[in-house]
Amino acid sequence: MIHMSQVKIPVKKLVQKCPADLLRCGRIGKEEEELIKQEIRRILGMTTERIRNLTIIKKSIDARKGQQIHYNYRLTFSCGREQMLVKRYGRSDVIWEKEPPIMEKHLSPRMIKPKHRTVVVGFGPAGMFAALELARLGYEPLIIERGYDVERRQKEVEAFWNGGKLNPECNVQFGEGGAGTFSDGKLNTMIKDCFGTHQKVLQTFVDFGAPSEILYLHKPHIGTDRLKDIVKAIRNEIIALGGEFWFGTRLEDIVAKRNELREIILTREGETFHLACEKLVLAIGHSARDTLYQLFESGINILPKPFAIGARIEHPQDMIGRNQYGEYYKNLPVADYKVTHPITGKRGVYSFCMCPGGYVVNASSEEGRLVVNGMSNFARDGVNANSAIVVTVSPEDFGGRNPLAGVEFQRKYERAAYLQAGGKIPVQLLGDFMKNQKSTSLGDIVPQIKGEYALGNVREILPKVVGDSIAEGISVFGSRIKNFDREDAVFSGIESRTSSPVRILRNEFMLSSVRGIYPCGEGAGYAGGIVSAAVDGIRVAEKIIL
Repeated sequence: MIHMSQVKIPVKKLVQKCPADLLRCGRIGKEEEELIKQEIRRILGMTTERIRNLTIIKKSIDARKGQQIHYNYRLTFSCGREQMLVKRYGRSDVIWEKEPPIMEKHLSPRMIKPKHRTVVVGFGPAGMFAALELARLGYEPLIIERGYDVERRQKEVEAFWNGGKLNPECNVQFGEGGAGTFSDGKLNTMIKDCFGTHQKVLQTFVDFGAPSEILYLHKPHIGTDRLKDIVKAIRNEIIALGGEFWFGTRLEDIVAKRNELREIILTREGETFHLACEKLVLAIGHSARDTLYQLFESGINILPKPFAIGARIEHPQDMIGRNQYGEYYKNLPVADYKVTHPITGKRGVYSFCMCPGGYVVNASSEEGRLVVNGMSNFARDGVNANSAIVVTVSPEDFGGRNPLAGVEFQRKYERAAYLQAGGKIPVQLLGDFMKNQKSTSLGDIVPQIKGEYALGNVREILPKVVGDSIAEGISVFGSRIKNFDREDAVFSGIESRTSSPVRILRNEFMLSSVRGIYPCGEGAGYAGGIVSAAVDGIRVAEKIIL
């Protein structure tokens, strides 16, 4: 098998040869595949007829300034006399391997059922993939989710966005699919993938309805509109394999004897009851603050960790597209960006969770507090681009030695955000943000926001060091992306749930300080997105099985 990593095709050539609809979403069709084969032929001096079993591993765009915009492909294929061909070429971007480099794990289904069912608390990405793995291997897990199923959850969230009352138990943070259900559905991750678990997660999404191009695109995403159906399909698969779901059910406490889990205490429909439990997958997400406090009081070892805080900024998507891709911006997938700038004092300001053609959403989960996030549909066809511009904060900023001080730090500024605009999302023009004054009108950019909003002073609801750092960063970003620092760009806040403010300690067996409890995912401090959380859930399931 031959591996190639520098197969480049100019976008101009792709635009001329490939169907517009495929090029726009990044999907590789027969025309693009033929261009790839022709480039392989040119590089290696061989006929295209010899190329067999062509597989695209990764497809990424290179739009750096001063270069011709092109796609770069990493791929594998087979052909006759492979070793001779590679030796003749003689460069490191083409190698020959006898065996595939990734080794898959093979686990056998359980033959004897355990005394008590394994319980999974939380059905976000970590809990979802842990439960699916357990179900496929005969464990028939019981899934506890404080929010509702995705259909009912959608109605609750839309009612809230339309001015209704917040449901603290079912919202953008809580419910089937977790916080990622109302997001851009990004599937890129920086974690190492020695055993192919990352690819397994992507393939699982495809198996349950995601577009196949997520398997090779450098920055794959699904979109909140498609994620909902995929989440439902995975739930139905788990049920078909013997799993069971209890929605509207909250973990209240754990009961341990001699530092070993014995039972859990749950509330459901106003009733409290005990459930015998020896193995508990704790995938509660980064916003289950009440559960974190209860776990801490029950003796679970928890440490504070750094996270980031800031605000969302909106620009016209056309502006971002033209800046990134020039004349081809309407031919290519919707453009995104990533910007970062170091700040004196070991801080950094950077863009986070950029949502091309997306919406800012009210992602609150506690009464009297307000937090925002970003969301995109699969088509990413909204008129604005939005991204969080955030600054790192650490336990040194929280004060005190309380492991949950970061939670209270978040709550303090989410309360300020709520009060700033009377419970609505506060928005502010960038020009006013730089002057630290309340906005009195909007400019040419109309906010694309799910939920009620009102003019306010976003900088006022941020810690001073964060507001000052963002102002410095914006000035720098304006030199990298034309008009990024335009005065009528719209800020909204507060973005405070970038990651968990705590880490629930676990050992090499992925067990907490109370045996039988397996903390995992973003809420436990071991992941930073949909894929990394899903991978962590699979790893926990494997520890339980083995």
